[in-house]
Amino acid sequence: MTWVYLGIAIVFEILFALGTNATQGFTKLWPSVLTLLAAAGGIYTLSHALLELDVSVGYTIWTGIGGVGTVVFGAIIFKEKITLARLLSFASIIGGAIILRVTSV
Repeated sequence: MTWVYLGIAIVFEILFALGTNATQGFTKLWPSVLTLLAAAGGIYTLSHALLELDVSVGYTIWTGIGGVGTVVFGAIIFKEKITLARLLSFASIIGGAIILRVTSV
């Protein structure tokens, strides 16, 4: 269940980051409410994952994969550009997350 909680936390992290853009400085009610709920959900599910994961592993994977997901969905939803430098950065983050996962067993 630990990795399921972490996966859910990552989804909430991506929703939080994308939602923050939609709040327009927290001046839009419903995007603001959804963004705050996503933040709370992410922290809640991350806290459950950290019951068994080291914080250094769980938090790093949460922010790293959440960041990659945010960039990917930012490109899809907001038409942000994905450059070669960004692709190499994604590969580094994903590679690091995989190494953390394999070595934390």
